[in-house]
Amino acid sequence: MVRDSKAYQYAGWCTKDGNRKVGVYIKKQAQSWMDIVDGKNSEAYVDENTYDKICKILKLMIHPDLQCSMHDGLEDYAWFLVVATLCTKLKNDKNMNIRYYITALLEISRKNFKTFNSAVIFILLMLTDPQFSRFFSVAPDLKLSKELQLAIRKIIKVSPALADDDTFKVLRSEIRCLITDSEYTPLAYSEDKMDGKLANAFLADEAGAMDSYPIEAMRSSQITLFNKLGIIISTQYPNDNNAMIDEIDISKKVLDGLADNKRRFALLYEPNDEFLTDDKWQKEDLVIYQSNPVAVAHEYIFEAIKDMRTMAILYENKRENYLCKHNNIKYKGLGVEGYIEITKVRECKIKEDLSFWIGKKVYLGLDLSLTEDNTSVAMVCEYEGKIYAKVWGFIPRDKKDLKSKKENVDYNKLIRQGVCFECGDEVIGYDFVERHIIGLEEKYGVEIVQIGYDRMNAISTVQKLEAAEKECVEIKQHSSVLHMPTKLIKEFILSKNFRYDENLMLEINFQNARCTEDTNLNKYVNKKKSAGKVDMVVALINATYLLQQDMLFGEDDFDVQVI
Repeated sequence: MVRDSKAYQYAGWCTKDGNRKVGVYIKKQAQSWMDIVDGKNSEAYVDENTYDKICKILKLMIHPDLQCSMHDGLEDYAWFLVVATLCTKLKNDKNMNIRYYITALLEISRKNFKTFNSAVIFILLMLTDPQFSRFFSVAPDLKLSKELQLAIRKIIKVSPALADDDTFKVLRSEIRCLITDSEYTPLAYSEDKMDGKLANAFLADEAGAMDSYPIEAMRSSQITLFNKLGIIISTQYPNDNNAMIDEIDISKKVLDGLADNKRRFALLYEPNDEFLTDDKWQKEDLVIYQSNPVAVAHEYIFEAIKDMRTMAILYENKRENYLCKHNNIKYKGLGVEGYIEITKVRECKIKEDLSFWIGKKVYLGLDLSLTEDNTSVAMVCEYEGKIYAKVWGFIPRDKKDLKSKKENVDYNKLIRQGVCFECGDEVIGYDFVERHIIGLEEKYGVEIVQIGYDRMNAISTVQKLEAAEKECVEIKQHSSVLHMPTKLIKEFILSKNFRYDENLMLEINFQNARCTEDTNLNKYVNKKKSAGKVDMVVALINATYLLQQDMLFGEDDFDVQVI
């Protein structure tokens, strides 16, 4: 039955080869959910009975604008959101009927009926969740929060089966479902305290305009509940400190397989990285389609957005609103692009073979960050036309739990895998890092030719390494210097001539890395504009710089393209 649904059909359309009207993360989420429907997931399944019940209720609900049943009037992406969120259940808990997805994230541009579709979900929840359930919406102000209340009220009023006095009671401050004795209340971040509530489900509307407190307060209220749901929706916002940035980042890591929090459903309608540079948004219609799913099905909406695009091209003061609200592109982030797609990086992963390194001449790269931040050491060599790399990370022992929560990275897991070390207390134990570097020759049987470093935070360590008769080379952290190794690593990864020992922490760093260009079109990894820690990638670039210099000006024959 579910395979015949509009939700499954839409997911299938998203995953079709050659379909570029949805972005890469929509494709990944669609494929992940289709695997659940097809019985390929060991943790989740789609409940046919719940789906049947949802369909029956939707047939009773009237679409206030189209004057047809909601079953016939919902957009395809909305079907996907509703069915996946409400009908996907946790296996081995069939008697408890627990929903699989705890968080449903919707990053979508304006005029895609996101609040209206959230209202549909809340009505369904009020009619189907256990007795005495409570539901909340949170938004920057009460007027915005009440948009959901108005949408619910509008649907109820035009639906005879719901407008009956024995079904819903619409009050000024709340809406009650008399069948289940449940209630929905809109809250405003600017006026209401979020603590002390017990939310079976909540909606965070325009999360890009709020910090993380309202969402985390709602989540905290759900700790004792088995069956809970948080719906977070927003367009992009130009500010750097908002809850949506972290939620999107977590979801991307889950979809990329870099985080284990699989009970998260995310529809990220945003343009692929390839469209974020060189002002491609000005001409590429796929930018509109990938951020506006409704524009795919409705030509008049697509044309209206194109008209706004024309105005944004002509007038600078209209550009921020257009790019953020209609393309889900942070305007101040133009010129920033992802470094290397994580799937391409993973194709270069190999199992650790300690015997490989014996007798190899290697170059080390260091990224010795602030004492309480991450530090990394990278070791590279060239063999038979390929670059081989091994990278380690170091974190302060007493900051491990805080960093794990803040960065959404399981550092305990990385430590168990041997790719990260905890040392020191609240600051990095540089003596541990120095012993690790000096001990590499004995442990791996390598010959360290040179060690590359950034002068900042490295002087003391470099002096100790030089005292141990290691040749250290300062690498100026400037685009004119870093462009060549940055480009070389990318070329070797894309041509599958790069190899690295299995390292989840390095993959997370590659996922976080963002590149910028200087006025001479030199590209480099920008720490400030990256989406998280990139110290491993920086250390790898430093090590590759030394390797590249030796191959360019040394006696060995090495094919390097120089620009």
